[in-house]
Amino acid sequence: MNYDLTDLRLYIAVAEERNLTRGAERTHLAPSSASHRLRLLEDHIGTRLLERQARGVVPTRAGEVLLRHARNVFAQLEQMHADLAPFAAGVRGHVTLWANTHATHSFLPDDLARFLRAHPQVSVTLAEHTSPEIVVAVARGEVDVGVVAERVEGAEVEMIPYRADRLVLITPAAHPLAVRAGVRLAEVLDQPFVMLHAGSAIHTFTMNAAAALGGHINVRIQVRSFEAVCRMVGAGVGIGLVPRSAVPNGGLHEPPTIVELRESWARRDLQVCVRKRGGLSGFAAALVDSLAPPAG
Repeated sequence: MNYDLTDLRLYIAVAEERNLTRGAERTHLAPSSASHRLRLLEDHIGTRLLERQARGVVPTRAGEVLLRHARNVFAQLEQMHADLAPFAAGVRGHVTLWANTHATHSFLPDDLARFLRAHPQVSVTLAEHTSPEIVVAVARGEVDVGVVAERVEGAEVEMIPYRADRLVLITPAAHPLAVRAGVRLAEVLDQPFVMLHAGSAIHTFTMNAAAALGGHINVRIQVRSFEAVCRMVGAGVGIGLVPRSAVPNGGLHEPPTIVELRESWARRDLQVCVRKRGGLSGFAAALVDSLAPPAG
C-alpha cells in the first residue's frame, strides 16, 4: 500500500487531537498538506477513517482499528531502536534469557551483574515466564538460555543444575500457624494470602497448585517483589508462599516466621535449560558457564 510512517504518524496525531489543524502542527505539516495526505491514506486503504464533525474529527470504526495498529507499529519501532542501541554503543554480543519468578527475584540479579561485569561487550535480555513456557521456548530455539524449576515431558532440552531451594510458608510472628513445624497447602487455603502480582510465574504456579486441590487462593493483596511479600506478611497482612532464599536474614522491622511446606512440589531446585550446551554461541555458552560451571 502506498503510505508511509509520516502518514501513520499524522493519522495518530489527528485522531488523538480530534482536530486536523492541531494534528498537523504536531507533525510539523501544513493543514492543507495534512488534509491531502489523509485523503490519500483513505483512498489507499479503501475506506473512510475519519468522520468530519462540526467540532473536529473522530475516527470511524475502521479508523479505530488503524489507530490501534499504528500505535503498535511505532511501539515496535521504539523497541527495535532500543534493542539496536547497545550494538551502536559497541556491544558485540546479545543473549536472550528467560527465567521463572523465583530465579528472577532471588539469584539472577547478583549472578547477571557478575557476568556482565566480566563481559562488558555483551547485553542480556531477561524476561520472566513460567517454567513450562521457558522449556518450550528453549526447545524451539526461540530463547538462548532458560532458568526453570521443572521439566516438560517430551521437550528436547538439556538441564544443568543451578541452585537448590524450596518454597516455604511465611506467617506473622503471632499467627497460630507460626508454631507449626510444617503444613500442607490444603490446610491454609482459607487464610488470606499476600501474593506476587497476577501474571508472575510463581502466582500462576501457586494458583494451579490450589486448583489441583479443588480450591483457590484467598488473595488479600498483590505486590511486586518477594521483599514486599515478606514485609506485608511480617506486618500481619496475611500469609505467603516464597522461596526460602527470598526470606531476609535480617533488616526487617517485623520479620515473618518460616513454616515448612510439606508438599513434594515445594522443592524448587533451579536448573539452567538449553537446547544443547555444545551448540551454544560463544556468549550464551559463557553465560551458562557463569550460572552453572562445568562439573569439576
